[in-house]
This record gives sequence, structure tokens and C-alpha cells, in this order.
Amino acid sequence: MSLNYSAAHSSRITKKRTSTLKRSTSSPFATLPRRKPIQRSKSKPEPSTHDGEDRFDQRLEDLGIVTTLVPHLPLKGVVEVVQYANSSMFEPMPERGGFNSTRIAEILNFRKSLPTTATVAHVHALSKSPTVTEREIAQLAGANVLRKIIVPGRGTGASTVSESLVLFTDLETMLDRAEAVDATLKEKLLQHLRSQPLSQNISAASFDPSEISSLKRAGFLTSSIPHTNPSIHPTISSTHSTSLSTISRAASGSLAAVGGSAAIVEAGGTLGLRRSSAQYESPSPADRTSDLQLGLPHTGPYLRLLTDARTHLISLIHQTGNFREMPMYLLRERWDGGTAGNDPASRAKKLRGEFAGVLPAKSRKWKHFWGLTFGWVLAECVGSGMVELFETGSVGLGLRVP
Repeated sequence: MSLNYSAAHSSRITKKRTSTLKRSTSSPFATLPRRKPIQRSKSKPEPSTHDGEDRFDQRLEDLGIVTTLVPHLPLKGVVEVVQYANSSMFEPMPERGGFNSTRIAEILNFRKSLPTTATVAHVHALSKSPTVTEREIAQLAGANVLRKIIVPGRGTGASTVSESLVLFTDLETMLDRAEAVDATLKEKLLQHLRSQPLSQNISAASFDPSEISSLKRAGFLTSSIPHTNPSIHPTISSTHSTSLSTISRAASGSLAAVGGSAAIVEAGGTLGLRRSSAQYESPSPADRTSDLQLGLPHTGPYLRLLTDARTHLISLIHQTGNFREMPMYLLRERWDGGTAGNDPASRAKKLRGEFAGVLPAKSRKWKHFWGLTFGWVLAECVGSGMVELFETGSVGLGLRVP
């Protein structure tokens, strides 16, 4: 066996192989190993554009409660307050608001259909003394200068919107516009109201059934407080199937737990039976003997607009933070929806092509609330006790949800 080996065949000696595909470079760092870049955390977070202005982390300085919203021009008497509330309810149509002709006609017709009335809460918000205001309302009602309208079942507590005031001259104007009511019936209703200035109820015996139906269709008469006739809605006794004691002893999930199969009938219901048109034309004997109340046409849309506007204003205050308070100027901007102003600076921005705000037609104020003014809605909230006003000393008046 030969043991003659050379170093050329040893595995410890290798030759350097050069590749023809390797690119030449002049950088001295090309042969160094590559590493991933180091992820460094930022020392300071970027400031948010929505914090600070939208939410208040500290309470506003309270220098005293402001009880009334007295305008800059003091109003003399309840009559001027009612007239001011009606005239300041809506803003005029903007010249360049983005409305088409159809939308403009809808807004103007809706405003024209609403009754010219003012709630008692609104009048108190624009008056200095509630006692003096109530005394003056009673005196003016006795002199047939104004009339108090009561709508039962509209709100509870201080936030109720069931009482409103209408001037007697405005009532005569609304009666003149009612084409479905005869002129003789109009004068008969006015004479009856003048003869009983302080009475809230109107006797049904003073009018014929056809006259009552005509005034009800026109919206000038409404039924008295519902569910007061014991023959129609009997009192539920302790042994009744719908009484609390009977229901509490019934098994959960059974029919007796909801009052039984005849719960609606025993409580005075009619199982969904509807009255025919002939029954509306001829009132029932109960309607002829019960008292009626004076009403105004389109009171329902008016009260619905009022309650929706108050709810939206309160929701804007709730969005500011935990303390539920904010300056009045900021709440006014939120209510307007950031619309473009009509001042010279805003008009100059429009001419230069700069952003000066959204069009009024795109804002909630005009799409849902028909251009209601901020001051009108604020007076409704302050008068009903839903919002408190206080002086801050630095940013003007502040608003707080109690």
C-alpha cells in the first residue's frame, strides 16, 4: 500500500474561485454584511387635531347663574315678547346657500304653515320676573289680548311644551286663512272666545255637531284630556286580570303574566276597531256632552320641531366632555354646522377660492330644522330648565346641562 500523497489533494487547501457575474463596485462598504434598520420609537407623540377644541377636560369658571335671556333691546311686556319669539324663529333664506327652487319652496311653505304662537317657557326665558310675567299673562287673557293654548300629554315636568300663548289678532288671522270654515262659524267661535276669556274649555253644547266636525278638521278645536270617561276606560280593581297583584302571581312567560287574552278589552280597548268616516262626521254622544279645547292648526309639526331641536342642542353639549358644559359661542358654531358666513371676510375667501365653510343646504340646521335660529332654541331650553346659563368672565356666557 502506497503512502505517497501530495498536498494538492488535501481538503485543507482550497482555491479561491472568482465569479464572472460579480459586479464591480467602488464602495468600501459593499463587502460588509447587511443589517435591518433599527426601529426607533418617537420620543413625543404627535398632537391630535380633534382634542382640545372638541372636549373640555376642565370645568369652566362659574361666576354666577344667569336666569334669563334678556335681548339687547329690552322688550316691554308679554305681547312684545311673543311677537319677538315669532319673528326670530327662523333665519332668512341665504342668497347662495346651495338650495334649489324646490327646496326653497318647501322651506317657505313649511314656515308659513306653522302657527304663530310662543310657548310659556320661551316667554319666561325672555322675561326678567316669572311672577310679574304670569300676572301680566292673566291680565292680558282677561282683556282678550292673548289666549293660552293647552295641549295635554306633551312632556312632563319642567320640560313640558303643553302650554303656549297666541295673540288674539294672530288667532283671527289664522281663522281668516281657513277656507274650509264658513265665515259665520268663524265669527261664532270668536264671539264665544270673547265671552269666556279665561276659560280653557269650550262647551260642546254651544256648537252643532257639523260645526264641531268642521272646526276639528281645520284644527281649531280638539277633544279634552283623553281617558277621563269612566264608562269608556273603567278603573282596574285588585281582582282584575290586568291588576299588578294578579300579574305578579302568574308564571313567567305565560299568557296570564301579560293580563290574559282579554287584557285589551278589560282595560277599555276596542281591539283595533277603527271609526268610519261617517262616525267622524257625526260625533258620538260622549263627544257632544264632553268639553272641547281651543287648538291651532299644524300644532303637531310645531311641537315636533321644537322637541327635536331641543334634543339636538342638548346632544351637542353632551359631546364636549364629562362636565357637560361649553361656551355659548362654541355651541352656536356647532348649531350652525360650520356654514359659510356672510361677513366681508367670508365673502373675500369665496372670491379667492379658499374654504370658508360648508354650504347651508348641507348642514343639519337647514336639512332637518328648516333654518331655526340658535337663540330661539336656546330660549326654549333655558325656559324649560334643560340648560343653565352662567357667567365665565373669560369666554362670555357658558352653558351647562344640569
